[in-house]
Amino acid sequence: MKDIIIGIDLGTTNSEVAVVEQGKVRVIAGDGKTILPSFVGIDDHGNILVGETAKNQYLVYPERTVKSIKRLMGQDIQVPLAGQPYAPQEISAIILKRLKAIAEKHLGQPVGKAVITVPAYFSDAQRQATREAGEIAGLEVVRMINEPTAAALAYGASQSEAKRMLVYDLGGGTFDVSVVNIQSGVVEVLSSHGDNHLGGDDFDQKIIEHLLKHLQKTSHVDARDHSKAMARIARAAENAKILLSDQPYAQIEEEYLLEHEGSPVHLSVELSRMEYEAMIEDYINSTLDAVHIALKGAKLTASDIDEVILVGGSTRTPCVRERLFSEFGFEPHGEVDPDLCVAMGAAIQAAMISGEQVDTVLVDVTPYTYGTSAIGTLNGEFYPFMFVPVIHKNSVLPNRKTEAFMTNYDGQEFVEVAIYQGEYPDALNNTLIGEFRVEGLQNVAAGNVITLTLALDLNGILHVSAQEKATGLEKSIVIKNALSRFESTTLDTAKQRITSLFGQLEHNPDELGEPAPFEEPAAPEIEAARSVMAKAESLFERVSETDKEDMVDLIGTITACIKAKDIEGLKEPVDQLNDIIYYLES
Repeated sequence: MKDIIIGIDLGTTNSEVAVVEQGKVRVIAGDGKTILPSFVGIDDHGNILVGETAKNQYLVYPERTVKSIKRLMGQDIQVPLAGQPYAPQEISAIILKRLKAIAEKHLGQPVGKAVITVPAYFSDAQRQATREAGEIAGLEVVRMINEPTAAALAYGASQSEAKRMLVYDLGGGTFDVSVVNIQSGVVEVLSSHGDNHLGGDDFDQKIIEHLLKHLQKTSHVDARDHSKAMARIARAAENAKILLSDQPYAQIEEEYLLEHEGSPVHLSVELSRMEYEAMIEDYINSTLDAVHIALKGAKLTASDIDEVILVGGSTRTPCVRERLFSEFGFEPHGEVDPDLCVAMGAAIQAAMISGEQVDTVLVDVTPYTYGTSAIGTLNGEFYPFMFVPVIHKNSVLPNRKTEAFMTNYDGQEFVEVAIYQGEYPDALNNTLIGEFRVEGLQNVAAGNVITLTLALDLNGILHVSAQEKATGLEKSIVIKNALSRFESTTLDTAKQRITSLFGQLEHNPDELGEPAPFEEPAAPEIEAARSVMAKAESLFERVSETDKEDMVDLIGTITACIKAKDIEGLKEPVDQLNDIIYYLES
């Protein structure tokens, strides 16, 4: 039996989980909805809230709710949640664990593997943090693929003719653009560009600022110091943004927003689409600048593009379509739900990995250049930190490159190796992502050859090794940003901490309206006992009070045995319960 691998779009605003079943992609619904808001909260009783319930709580208790955690991935910070600090990986793990539970409920069996999408412009640290979040959630992340790439898979799975696509992915917190070639079932990414801090959240913030100014002008009050009022303003701004995708005007009404000098403050203002689009014009211009950079990276022009694909909920903003139509001369595609196509592409990739028949083959690229520093010349002058690219931006993944360097002076005993990510000729202007020292070099004249090998895997994680050519002396590391990397003990602690939070769901899933995560695969006797209990519970309506008391007692005994994994102790109460069921059904 093949492993089931699910596809997950872990989004800034919303997240989704999908799977390929009988050759077709299905986005799995939880509580009747395919979209899970990326909100995490703690309720009055200390229970974990994920999704819509957490989003609703945010209006009343913003201090007990976290949103847009994706923007903080890869950073060495702690996020407060109900008075307790959590790393971004832990908050993301809670969302992933909820998606895992949704998939398990739909599939009827445990799931332990996933393909997770990330923005094409996510750094190595952000990708590593995403992998750690998966591990904390109990998922083996078998592959990470770029979000625009996943969208191209969703669109390209049924493509037969050769096409060049531009994938424009404007989500809640990030923006990516990729140029993709699809031919004979092969999806090849030619180039990518983007911004990890540009998206619908920024659009919301522009409306929020507009509303705050309105309150200042009309009521002479600064709402920034009122957390609950700010949460309501944020929700009103998001709702107005959504409404303006289809309507020319949005009426924003929030009664009793707060109290000022003993009087209630109400918010009532009309926002036009024209005003809104003027607010976000600079952001849209930035996305189009990125489009041209991506086209240049692919050595193409706008006239070479056959199709433009819209991905992400923020692409519903009308001016996005209008500007892209102006750039390319044809309407962009949005047939596949822009909120779902990334998860669908992740599921297609997952199916390919698990060995299912899928026509599409994926070829992805790195969005960054990786290299080291060396002594050389910069702008015609001697400079000790000249950037030497090893793996260039838009190189196909996986990729492995080796460059040779030489020692600078006689008898040099060690070399310092610094690895940078970026495009600047001055290494110090790029991002330092790792460094190490190779010691014990042979005592020879300057010019001793040291080879440096950089290898990027399919997940965009960087492996580095340096070797003294003459002796084979080698030092190697995997670049996992020191600021964002969880130590193994910390990772285990985080896993236990998040699992304990979800333990509350297992005891009372109905109260939260969210299904409990599946437990690990149990012994056949335990599975049989659970089946008997489920059958007994379905017959409760037909049971006398005496029989009901007996059944409740037996179910309690069986539950205790399951919890203790007491296989021997299960036999007698299960047999007795089966006898009652037989009597009731006869």
